Amino acid sequence: MEVNIFQVDAFSSGPFGGNPTVVVPNAKWISNEDKQKIANEMNVSYTTFVQQLGDERFRVNFYTPRQEVNFSGHGTIATFFAMAEMGYIKPLDKGIKTALMQTNNGRLIIEISYKYSKVDKVIMQLEGPDYIGSIKDIDYMLRALRVDQSQVGFEDMVLAPEIIYTGLPYIILGIKDKETLDKLDIDTCSLLDICKTHKATGLLAFYLPDKDSNLVYSRSFAPTMCMEEEPATGIASGALIYYLKKHKLIEKDSITSIQGHSLNRPSKIYCYIEEEGNKSRVKVGGNANIILEGILKY
Repeated sequence: MEVNIFQVDAFSSGPFGGNPTVVVPNAKWISNEDKQKIANEMNVSYTTFVQQLGDERFRVNFYTPRQEVNFSGHGTIATFFAMAEMGYIKPLDKGIKTALMQTNNGRLIIEISYKYSKVDKVIMQLEGPDYIGSIKDIDYMLRALRVDQSQVGFEDMVLAPEIIYTGLPYIILGIKDKETLDKLDIDTCSLLDICKTHKATGLLAFYLPDKDSNLVYSRSFAPTMCMEEEPATGIASGALIYYLKKHKLIEKDSITSIQGHSLNRPSKIYCYIEEEGNKSRVKVGGNANIILEGILKY
């Protein structure tokens, strides 16, 4: 068999940035066994397999080199950017086209923004957000990050690390200065133990320069997914904006997360939150870049 494949850097508008994903657009006749073999052969964090169910309705399956998983944020951005850019989704001259994505977690709304018939950005609505709880054993967390109490929080505020769910549960923790964030030296085994104890996927550590800043700097670690650090993490960024809003660290409804510089893969993630009464809706999105296209023969 032969299938078209695209390698896409999500959350980056240029090559060699963002988080890479391999996208297989026509996957209807590929068996689950072969999907896993293809993902292992491609050997990037995620390979996605797409089936078209109708006009702007798609089924997407996400595979790591080792197993199928229910969802990936950057995998979604990469998938719908490639599908739209390569004509699998009929373009608009300008405006927003809405698509529905069916995953193992359920259905999600995808917004594809166009300018001059070209894809400008892809935005996805995440599940939740839901506050799961806080980490009580802060000392163990500090040892895992190899920092002390005075280095975590925001300015003079003491903020406990909290677990937020926006499709996957992530621990969110503030770091008081960018130098400390940049130099974090994680004890991966200890962080894995913390994540397993609290049933969290990973940790997102952030530095907010000022209250209501337009930018936030972040680093994401997901030891339960065998990823020591990721260059761009959509789901965790959705949890981040909810955390910032919850603690009144931002008043606006959007912020841009800068990630990936520690891995020399700069990423830019647009985060949005909409509030109505006691309910919140979180979206994240960004640009992407197709860096490779070809035919896989197997």
